[in-house]
Amino acid sequence: MPTRQDMIQQVNFNKVAFLISAFALKQLPDTGYPEIAFAGRSNVGKSSLINRLVGRTSLVKTSSKPGKTQSLNYFTIDDQLYLVDLPGYGFAKVSKQVQNQWLALINGYLENREPLKVVVVIIDIRHELKQLDRDLVDWLRYHDIACQLVYTKADKLPKNRQIKNAAALDAGLSITANDRIVFSAKTGQGLDALKQELTERAKIG
Repeated sequence: MPTRQDMIQQVNFNKVAFLISAFALKQLPDTGYPEIAFAGRSNVGKSSLINRLVGRTSLVKTSSKPGKTQSLNYFTIDDQLYLVDLPGYGFAKVSKQVQNQWLALINGYLENREPLKVVVVIIDIRHELKQLDRDLVDWLRYHDIACQLVYTKADKLPKNRQIKNAAALDAGLSITANDRIVFSAKTGQGLDALKQELTERAKIG
């Protein structure tokens, strides 16, 4: 009998609805949909990326205040899969206690969530590789969790600078250009490539 993953066809990312904000692992939904999680440092543009992906302007609230996302926020996509918005890491303006609570929630989810197919790690292409980003990618690799790198805010740089900065990030993360997507929430650069990649990832059983 075909699995749900086998049956996934081209996904309509614009068919989206908010499902739940989970503040504890016991609140996570249990319907068997494949899940795609989104991770990034606070204020890296994660909310803007997700909004562009699903064709909305404010489905995921954007904020200049670090720590806006404090739960695992679930969205259903085309009745085929879930997008999961994780709290940002590098919470410079929240207490250590809150940091530890979020870390326990995120780690528990990432390590134990069977429907999780890939973690989209979002990195600002304008800057050199941050230790927090390298640590997350290394942690995911150590735990054998699939990872898709996305270098965002590409519209902030001219093309030649995009190429140079992306190559530097590739070297720092020990990947090739085929392992990441250069993206802009403003212009839509990389949008089709990201949709196709996530559709393929969701099929992996």
